Amino acid sequence: MRKARLMPEKYTSFIELVNAWLGGAFTTLFAAVLGRAMWHGNEARKGRRKFFGIELFWELPVAIGMAVIGESAASYFSFGQTISTGLIALLAYLGPRGVEAIILKWVDRRMAD
Repeated sequence: MRKARLMPEKYTSFIELVNAWLGGAFTTLFAAVLGRAMWHGNEARKGRRKFFGIELFWELPVAIGMAVIGESAASYFSFGQTISTGLIALLAYLGPRGVEAIILKWVDRRMAD
């Protein structure tokens, strides 16, 4: 009797493993929450906010919003799942203000040329 193979035994990356086990939506949200958690932990380490406090609750909507924006950008540029997840984590880490600052610097450089 043959065993049915539901998932391959080897994965080339951690993102592929999480995506296969839990699905793409969870992987996207996991990357976004992880990005915001890294930013929040850095702010707590610098003493700008408490690690466990109401501020932590407000990071969730930012993570979800940046996940939607990152997934849209990845879809527009036809990125694969791994690159898409990395982009989402990066955008979630930067947050809305970080992304705005990068875009403004890029526009200023384009206008100066």
